[in-house]
Amino acid sequence: MTHDLTFPSGSHTAEGLAERALRDPHRPRFHFTSPGGWLNDPNGLSHWNGVYHLFYQYNPLAAAHHRIHWGHATSTDLVHWADEPVALVPGSDGPDRDGCWSGVLVDDRGVPTLVYSGRHGEHELPCVARGSADLRYWTKDPANPVITAPPEGVDITAFRDHCVWREGSGDNTVWRQLVGSGIRGIGGTAFLYESDDLRSWRYVGPLLTGDASQNQGELDWTGTMWECVDLFRLGEDEEADRTDVLVFSAWDEGTTHHPLYWTGRYQGDTFIPTALHRLDYGGRYFYAPQSTRDEHGRRIMFGWLQEGRTDEANAQAGWCGVMSLPRVVTHATGGLHQAPVPELTELRRERVEVAPGRPVDPYTRLPAVRGDQLDIETTLRLAPGATVRLVLRETPDGAERTVVEVSRSHDGASGTLRLHRETSSLDPTVDTEPRYGELPLDPDGRVDLRVLVDHSALEIFANGRALTARIYPTRPDEAVGVGIGADGDVALERFDAWQMASAFTDGPRPLWP
Repeated sequence: MTHDLTFPSGSHTAEGLAERALRDPHRPRFHFTSPGGWLNDPNGLSHWNGVYHLFYQYNPLAAAHHRIHWGHATSTDLVHWADEPVALVPGSDGPDRDGCWSGVLVDDRGVPTLVYSGRHGEHELPCVARGSADLRYWTKDPANPVITAPPEGVDITAFRDHCVWREGSGDNTVWRQLVGSGIRGIGGTAFLYESDDLRSWRYVGPLLTGDASQNQGELDWTGTMWECVDLFRLGEDEEADRTDVLVFSAWDEGTTHHPLYWTGRYQGDTFIPTALHRLDYGGRYFYAPQSTRDEHGRRIMFGWLQEGRTDEANAQAGWCGVMSLPRVVTHATGGLHQAPVPELTELRRERVEVAPGRPVDPYTRLPAVRGDQLDIETTLRLAPGATVRLVLRETPDGAERTVVEVSRSHDGASGTLRLHRETSSLDPTVDTEPRYGELPLDPDGRVDLRVLVDHSALEIFANGRALTARIYPTRPDEAVGVGIGADGDVALERFDAWQMASAFTDGPRPLWP
């Protein structure tokens, strides 16, 4: 994907980016970040011969979106990551001279192959590169771009980002590809193509097209263009057990809005939707997600956590952009269930347990639970009309604090997950808008809540729903307090917290490994 940040005049040079990034108190320590400079969309996500590969949109020269490369990192456990050589560099000429934008990795009969968007001026067109067996070195196809123009006769808003898969069985197989786009005056879409060799593509038609005139300004508006489309199936292949999912990120005139997904059925050349859902209640703070099925059969998803501070603050810090923690995505009643991969528990260190089995007071500070690298798990039961608040990153005087709020309606039928960031920071330039969404509840009002705090990165999971955001306390060394409070009848059945270790070794990481 792209958005319309320009390369700022007077920006810091690449020299010292990694050193400055390391000193920034807002830089996460167990979420993946680039060594320095700019990071956005996860790309080429795959589990190849027992190794997880995470490629990403990367500018190693500045904390700004400009002339994008493909960064590359590997992991055997989804927790600890090793920086690999940069996979793709914009050409001195040709279809990707202005950037190698988002795409995917596929297995072309044993040959790792990238399909990505090359940018040249205002044109974004599909390109292909073949990789070495270890996925470290890549050769661009001389025939690039492999699709030379968007579909004829269609007035599009944009044309980029790819989802590619092989369909069929035996000798009767074909490659299929979705390219994110939008039809001007109508809405976002995913154009479907097919090919026998990943080089010569036949246009099939729109897989599904949204209606941009509906719900404009709402949290489920589908936008005028769909970025980073991702089509996958959950469950068995039998008709009764399968669910097809079409994920996209809603975009409009340079503005990134939010990730959404359709559930329904992919049949023939179309996707027949049954329902539209919000993927993450954080909106643009979990954007451009990509997923893969790993060798254990799990659907693993990453997203891009955008910044909520100014471009100048990013430039001063020497880095910009965070990758989400990897999530396991499964099918659940009413949509998708999301949870951090269980491997993340490897980073847990000191455990603190708050005595369970008691009602929650109006507010209690928990002096034994402190920090800016935390993993908190709690089980709560809310009576109808009750609200519980988990306070994080609180200064001793309470001037800065972030509040995770769970409430149950008075009739007991529904719940709401809400993040209050109005007092997360005293810096008036950072984004502090609240984020919220519907929370499914059982009749007994049970809420399984997990909150992962990693400096400025915050990921919340409640009954399988996710809310991701960024926070920037101005007194980061003091903003380490944790507390819990409630209005109404709330029972605390479990509360465990762990300090989280860093996933990276000490010291700056090389920008050009």
